[in-house]
Amino acid sequence: MKLVRYGAPGREKPGILDGNGRIRDLSGLVPDIAGETLSPHGLAKIRKADIEKLPSVRSGVRLGPCVGHVGNYIAIGLNYADHAAEAGMPIPKEPIIFNKAPNCIVGANDDIMLPKGSQKTDWEVELAIVIGTRARYVSKKDAFDFVAGYCIANDVSEREFQLERAGQWTKGKGCETFGPLGPWLVTADEIPAPQSLSMWLDVNGDRMQKGSTRTMIFPVAHIVSYVSQFMVLEPGDVIATGTPPGVGQGKKPPKFLGGPNLTPHLRKAPRESSCGRGRWAGPPTERIAPRGRRATLPGRRE
Repeated sequence: MKLVRYGAPGREKPGILDGNGRIRDLSGLVPDIAGETLSPHGLAKIRKADIEKLPSVRSGVRLGPCVGHVGNYIAIGLNYADHAAEAGMPIPKEPIIFNKAPNCIVGANDDIMLPKGSQKTDWEVELAIVIGTRARYVSKKDAFDFVAGYCIANDVSEREFQLERAGQWTKGKGCETFGPLGPWLVTADEIPAPQSLSMWLDVNGDRMQKGSTRTMIFPVAHIVSYVSQFMVLEPGDVIATGTPPGVGQGKKPPKFLGGPNLTPHLRKAPRESSCGRGRWAGPPTERIAPRGRRATLPGRRE
């Protein structure tokens, strides 16, 4: 299933893509794509519905973040060997955990607002895990039992705040609008092999990032298990799993945001169905992709 949240910011409603890529309203079945709706019981309730009989939603509606009311937004740093190399940092011996502020989360196509004083706002396309079952001290073997699904995340980062100012990474990671999620959540049954996803990110039509989840240092099952040793994960929590090479900080010379359109993508390996720009499961090379986002200055929306 491809689950969405649509409507004005703060008033999003739950929805699902039908077989023709149209949004159908789920308000009569579930209150939101959040919390217990993402549990096995909640997802089973949606699966039982006759999607084609649900009310259709007008085209062109805004898509909000595909997960609502996120309690904990966790991220993993330097989790791709090729990204660690471009950053000039050693391969981590254990996953590097940090947090993004949950209130930085926005829709996949919403504007990114550059923080006041920002000179080095950067992009990071990532696969995000969405938790579906309360997880504590989970084994790697059982880790996938706790995953509701996956979505695209852009771990927008201000590198000066993150790396050149004292303290931890968090203050360069949780600025307002620095957490685009979506456009939709793909349930775990549609992605049985999350370590075989191609991923890339375009800025103003130029390919900046290109990689694959195959080069993750710590794969999805390891991450869910590892994080659960240190904190309890609840349904609707999100874990961004790291980024492949090609971030602006690693360019020579470095490149940073100042008004571009961003288009992150994930694509499944051949013979696996995926979803595309406004469409439902389709050909093997179809992609999971939002239309793009613009970076704007504080207080200015373009």
